[in-house]
Amino acid sequence: MEIQTYKLSNGIHIIHQHIKSAVAHCGIMINTGSRDETALEQGMSHFIEHALFKETKKRKAFHILSRMEDVGGELNAYTTKEETWYYASFMKEYYERSIELLSDILFNSTLPKKELEKEKDVIMDEIYSYLDSPSEAIFDDYEELIFHGHPIGRNILGNKKTIKTFNKQMAKAYMHRHYNTDQMILSSVGNISFDKLVRYAEKHLASIPSNKRKHTRLGINEYETRKLQVKKDILQTHCIIGNRAYSAKDPKARTLILLSNLLGGPGMNSRLNLGIREKYGFTYTIESNYTTYFDTGVWSIYFGTEPKSVKKTIKLILKELKKLRTKKLGPVQLKKAKQQLIGQLAIAQENNCNLMQSNAKSYQAFGKVASVERNQRKNNGHYC
Repeated sequence: MEIQTYKLSNGIHIIHQHIKSAVAHCGIMINTGSRDETALEQGMSHFIEHALFKETKKRKAFHILSRMEDVGGELNAYTTKEETWYYASFMKEYYERSIELLSDILFNSTLPKKELEKEKDVIMDEIYSYLDSPSEAIFDDYEELIFHGHPIGRNILGNKKTIKTFNKQMAKAYMHRHYNTDQMILSSVGNISFDKLVRYAEKHLASIPSNKRKHTRLGINEYETRKLQVKKDILQTHCIIGNRAYSAKDPKARTLILLSNLLGGPGMNSRLNLGIREKYGFTYTIESNYTTYFDTGVWSIYFGTEPKSVKKTIKLILKELKKLRTKKLGPVQLKKAKQQLIGQLAIAQENNCNLMQSNAKSYQAFGKVASVERNQRKNNGHYC
């Protein structure tokens, strides 16, 4: 796997992986998300992500959406706590069309007042829909608990109070402060020569004025153990237990990824699934999750069960955690755990849109991209 990179004069990075496929994927990742918002801006990153599709200096909303769909492509976007993505999937012949459209959305949006007001209602419906799903909402409640008082703990969608105040001036000010050219990566996976990709990028992105970041992110605050119980009129009890964890750059992060996968990853042979669901039938869903951020991380175990089985399930989880702490993995167990994780990563990378995004995230964090093949070679030895 060869990864090629280039930097435009305004600081925008380009990263490309060539594959022989009729379908290509490219997108622009911006190193900003909900953790970069002030208390009065809560939800702004996500709001802007929606708003930029409403109108540009030369396109109405319909023409923005139709530009890729007319040739069978797809245009999308999403926001996380530390990044915002605008990306497209399309037949390889339409690379320039895709890059031009992404550039137009990001740098020429007019943010019309009427459309912004309508989008506020759309986002409120999205929030209500999310709150109606306790198995999803509990993850936000959990992060707000363990990052209490810090922006990274807030809900990405924002809240009714802040969203009501948003306007064009606030959105433009936020973009000027956080949509910095030296924090943008154009990531591509597809059947195009790197020279041609760079030419398209130079044509549609190089003329964007340089806007380099002048601030640093607010550091993570002190941790304090907390507990929260919320009563709702629902049939299941949803529960998360966990803690803060290692950041993406911490050398121990890779080990925790392996252990979390062994404990409660997507495989049906995970310890939590075998030891709790299969053996006792206490829960339909039980999983271990680990998310890394720039300077911290989140690890958790989530399960949903009948109210009468909550204490029993937690007791069994603690038993599995103790076993993991006190009983060493044998060489065969360790090798299987590594091979399973590598296989899952390889399958995930079969989705080239995911690959395009993971390449950019890796490059943003580490300045390089590690391949599955490289991890496979390590696993055949003794190092992970």
